[in-house]
Amino acid sequence: MGPFAPDLLKGKIVLITGGATGLGRAMGECFLALGAKLAIAGRREEALRQASADMSASGAPPVFYKACDVRDASAVQALMDAVEEHFGHIDVLVNNAAGNFISPTERLSHRAVDAVLGIVLHGTFYMTLELGKRWIAQGRGGTMLNIVTTYASSASGSGFVVPSAAAKAGVLALTRSLAAEWGPHGIRQVAIAPGPFPTEGAWSRLMPTPDIEQRLTGRIPLGRVGDPAELAHLAAYLISDYAGYINGEVVTIDGGEWLQGAGQFNSLADVTDEQWDALSELSRSGKERPVKD
Repeated sequence: MGPFAPDLLKGKIVLITGGATGLGRAMGECFLALGAKLAIAGRREEALRQASADMSASGAPPVFYKACDVRDASAVQALMDAVEEHFGHIDVLVNNAAGNFISPTERLSHRAVDAVLGIVLHGTFYMTLELGKRWIAQGRGGTMLNIVTTYASSASGSGFVVPSAAAKAGVLALTRSLAAEWGPHGIRQVAIAPGPFPTEGAWSRLMPTPDIEQRLTGRIPLGRVGDPAELAHLAAYLISDYAGYINGEVVTIDGGEWLQGAGQFNSLADVTDEQWDALSELSRSGKERPVKD
């Protein structure tokens, strides 16, 4: 049982990037349960196909999916065309696609920087711009929800995830800037800044060993990581009509972690070069640690 009436999002058409796995999948399942119609996008078509089949199997309306690399503006345009052709229009965009990993900044290549900024900053901007232009031309309002981070809104950012910190700070600035500029068009901008939430893939890149996990989760005042359902329910409220007067706001959901001090990953300053070598090799091997329930 969730906290909302089952028709909270009835009739809303929601597009989620990175919607096949992790927090994107959790939000999608929640939105479907609350009456929304759902489209999901991501780079891996097979993952999208499986997620669509799984989510629709519970009796929910069929989930539309289309492979899309958000770093490619032409692919973004094709995605919007396909979703509008399928559903007629779009009411909500959730910019959830992301890329991140931990590393000393001096070890990064320009390709690593481009990979993170391309997905997080450029991809979010491409999606936002493409749909915003359509809404304005159509005379239609809507809601855009961006998933940022706690260290995006702190003045000091965070070490060891510097491309992500820079990109997410840009997304937060985009959120607040367009809240003022596009508000008169009936287009709302909202954001969520999550703390640690265990998800497959991202969790393995950011918490590749039990020691790293303990360093980072041990500083959370509530003494636990987040449950994806908690974030999904927050997202459902923010895109609902009940949040219609919230515009340009970022809501933090991190168990109070940011109150312990700026920079979620700054506690990794004492990791040795040898340990970073081992962590880098673990990341390149593609091995994933199991996610704890």
